[in-house]
Amino acid sequence: MEINTLRVESSLWIGSKRYRAALSGWYFSWTELDKKNREKKTVSVRVAEVIGVEDGRVEVLPQKKVEDTDRDFTLFYVKRGGRGGSQRGHWTLGRTQFSCPSRDLRDQWVTQLRTALKTHSPSRPHRLLVFINPYGGKQRGKQIYHSLVAPLFELAGISSHVVVTERANQARDHILKKDLTGFDGVVCVGGDGMFSELLHGVIGRTQQEAGLSEHDPNGVLRPCDLHIGIIPAGSTDCVCFATVGVNDPVTSALHIIIGDSQPLDVCAVHHMSALVRYSVSLVGYGFYGDVLAESERHRWMGPLRYDYSGAMVYLCNQSYQATVQFLPADPGLSSPRDKTRCLSGCRVCSESTERLFPLSDSCSLYSDKLSQYSDQSEGEWVSVTGRFKCISLTCMSSSCPKSPLGLSPSAHLADGTGDLILVRDTNQLSFLTYLHRHTTSQDQFDLPFVEVHRVKAFRFSLPPGEPYEDDDNEEEEDGRMDHGAEEAMEHPSSLPQGPDSRSGSQLNLASTPAKSRKRDFLCGLCCSKRPAVSVWNCDGELLPHTEISCRVHGQLVRLYARGIEDDGGTWGLCEDSRHCKGKCALHSR
Repeated sequence: MEINTLRVESSLWIGSKRYRAALSGWYFSWTELDKKNREKKTVSVRVAEVIGVEDGRVEVLPQKKVEDTDRDFTLFYVKRGGRGGSQRGHWTLGRTQFSCPSRDLRDQWVTQLRTALKTHSPSRPHRLLVFINPYGGKQRGKQIYHSLVAPLFELAGISSHVVVTERANQARDHILKKDLTGFDGVVCVGGDGMFSELLHGVIGRTQQEAGLSEHDPNGVLRPCDLHIGIIPAGSTDCVCFATVGVNDPVTSALHIIIGDSQPLDVCAVHHMSALVRYSVSLVGYGFYGDVLAESERHRWMGPLRYDYSGAMVYLCNQSYQATVQFLPADPGLSSPRDKTRCLSGCRVCSESTERLFPLSDSCSLYSDKLSQYSDQSEGEWVSVTGRFKCISLTCMSSSCPKSPLGLSPSAHLADGTGDLILVRDTNQLSFLTYLHRHTTSQDQFDLPFVEVHRVKAFRFSLPPGEPYEDDDNEEEEDGRMDHGAEEAMEHPSSLPQGPDSRSGSQLNLASTPAKSRKRDFLCGLCCSKRPAVSVWNCDGELLPHTEISCRVHGQLVRLYARGIEDDGGTWGLCEDSRHCKGKCALHSR
């Protein structure tokens, strides 16, 4: 056996078949040999996607089993699902048991593989803070973590401190107030509501430590060092689906283990001079706000309430008068109609890093510099007034299982912009056509009443004469909640917000019901008195204000993800014949 830093090679056995195994550069590969020593099928795995190497014959999932044998070792690695159908985007734990001619050879292989793993994977997390929402989704958060995720973390040598939340906003408060020294990242086991808590906690803590105010609508924010991981276990997992491509706990855990890092744009929503919320997926007014408000009255229906409420609100055929001002992004960089998709290794997002952080180097990019937005380079604002079915701003495609391409298929995760979608008042059949196109591959923007703009910021106001929300709030009682509504309903106890809270990320996430307009949208299939204004749906939570301003902060946070992988160009496992000769997608990277 030849041992050096460049190449390790020897004969190994898998079952009764002999293989030539080689550790060379960034890859570990093994090639089947026939009785005449001719090469057959080759399997190649990137060292960066090796999860762990164990002595003996070891199984981890569904139960851990260890058979301590002197000449065997087990390799665990990322294995991708099929290239089509329901398995697209799925990662599973690959496992191969190798037998060596001697124990010394086994020990040498294990040592070399573990050394290579440390060398080629310096960004892997070693200690994580994990928050589990035991009430979200189907209340399977604890089971999912302990049966599927914790064994993988243990295999990879990751230590974790687990907090099972007992009230809404507990995770956010923990991140804001507790000592996080030694943690490489925070992980949520739950849905989009739980992720939002971590998002607000991480951003709020970073700005506090930097001495920056979150309440200035035109201020810059410091990018966050602490990574966020998502283990999908909620009733809605939009953020996970849009950044990974699938809602699967094992897939997400493997992304966390190998230290994938995906920058993510964040939209800061302000009312006057106060931060209201942060958003990463949808800020929607009109149809999407009405659906969420109506669904709050039918929580007993479970996830079915969204379909029911959507149908009922559609039958109401509401539209709203509004004025929208927006700051266009540079049309020469990208367009929401350019038919491209933001995939892993996206060129637009990569080039945006240099544009957003022009004075940074790769080492200090996300720790020492602020997002590079200035009033001097903003450009001209554009104003649009009219009657709209819905107004939406999304910083990502917002794809989900029911809408595989999302609200804006060409939106980017980390280019410092959002896509503003304006759907003007139209007849019900035309609006139904628009909604239906979200479930197909047809262009939902190719309709005369729909327009889309790539923007850096926008403002929303009501026309003169329209009632303002605070006037209604004082006259009528609420049937809704602002942020924390879903979490508060899922947790048995609520979180009273103390009067001494000063952080913007604390103030904007009140967990007690907020007063707002009573909205009885429906009476059978007929609408009650039509309201003059709608409400804002911000990542699945209702906002307490109508007139808001939004600004996109480029690459403000980082997720343990890599974006959705292209079907043909980002596969890390090569199962090919000896005729590959470096021409496969794996070797061409």
